[in-house]
Amino acid sequence: MTLREMVSECNKIVFFGGAGVSTESGIPDFRSEDGLYRQKYDVSPETMLSSDYFYTHTEEFYRFYRDKMLPLEAQPNAAHKKLAEWEREGKLLAVVTQNIDGLHQKAGSKRVYELHGSVHRNTCLSCGKKFSAEYVARGKGIPRCDCGGVIKPDVVLYGEMLDDDTVNGAVKAIGRADMLIVAGTSLTVYPAAGLVDYFRGKYLVLINRDVTPLDGRCDLVLHEKVGEVFGKL
Repeated sequence: MTLREMVSECNKIVFFGGAGVSTESGIPDFRSEDGLYRQKYDVSPETMLSSDYFYTHTEEFYRFYRDKMLPLEAQPNAAHKKLAEWEREGKLLAVVTQNIDGLHQKAGSKRVYELHGSVHRNTCLSCGKKFSAEYVARGKGIPRCDCGGVIKPDVVLYGEMLDDDTVNGAVKAIGRADMLIVAGTSLTVYPAAGLVDYFRGKYLVLINRDVTPLDGRCDLVLHEKVGEVFGKL
């Protein structure tokens, strides 16, 4: 059975995506050959994206963050657009994403569970005032609020917990789904990767350039680029 045929049968689809969903929008992933974690820095990206590093080396954190984590010019690709279309048609229950780029919302999706937060939400640690990604991007050094407080992006750094409400919403959506499409993720980052275990529906589909631990459990596996697959639907 083809992906098109599976999709036509289902009306409670959930899409669970990772960094590979946004690479065709020009945003680098993390673990592939050209990914962020393969690039050479004096301090590893994993360290620079940790909670400890944010609080102890805030200016260095923001130098890396502005350079590598704020691709605000990126635009949704065929996958983002098709998912938003399915939601409007009533075929898609929700998008669950490990990405922080906001491209699903930019494409028009409304029900998006952002497991690792979003660059588009930023909060003063002192007074709680909210700031846009553009405000953070155009600044220099450590971004600060009018009150003098340090602004922190609402992204889940290494050493931080996922938001309970976001995880619970994602679990409920996956549990209700008749089809789960897992795409663009190596399924090696936990606890996010463990959410697949809550699926009890009809079709489990994997779309990923490389082999994953989930391949053997799926009804359909496509080792292709996510945007190219959705562009054909």
